[in-house]
Amino acid sequence: MTNTSAQMEANQIQENDNAAPVPTENNASPERPMKHPLEHEWTFWFFENNKSKAWLDNLHEVYTFNTIEDFWCLYNHIRNVEDLTPGNDYMVFKHGIEPKWEDSRNHRGGRWLINVDSRNKHRLNEMWLNVILFMIGESFDEYSDQICGAFINIRAKVDRISLWTTDASKINETEAIGRKLKYECLHLDDQRIPYETHSDSQSKSGSKARSTMVC
Repeated sequence: MTNTSAQMEANQIQENDNAAPVPTENNASPERPMKHPLEHEWTFWFFENNKSKAWLDNLHEVYTFNTIEDFWCLYNHIRNVEDLTPGNDYMVFKHGIEPKWEDSRNHRGGRWLINVDSRNKHRLNEMWLNVILFMIGESFDEYSDQICGAFINIRAKVDRISLWTTDASKINETEAIGRKLKYECLHLDDQRIPYETHSDSQSKSGSKARSTMVC
């Protein structure tokens, strides 16, 4: 997916959303169907992995939604994750937070990491959708204000889903988020998932990032 195609998808979504409603049988003034608002606005991003471009030039803001209907309109118009080529990423973040660790809402935080065998694309797509719905539906309950967004990284051997939080120093909240993600959202009873702070994963020493917690 190129930047042009990503923008075309976003434009098509907007056109569909603005389409005129079907007239009613009694010719009364038609009304738009009721939409169900979300607690926050969320922005969908796409990373295209064009090696001739800088990282930021590969990052594309596709569409911002604030109702569950607009989310499904978006989701049904984009490629499933199993159709993406290795190196490409999807991200869903609260509107106003960019999906990079340098953002002021991210840099003191970290991420819960879930690795998925790249041969199991159907399972990957299911897990990714569950994470999005759990996140935008505020199913992290009182810890939802700690959520920044989520990544999915498509790679040749091991794909990765990560859930980003805003403040790694809030250990109790971060651990509670990890437990909800593992047991209630993804049902990974037999898989351990680590948490890494952004400061560790972006260390200039070149050493492997250290997991500060494991759930």
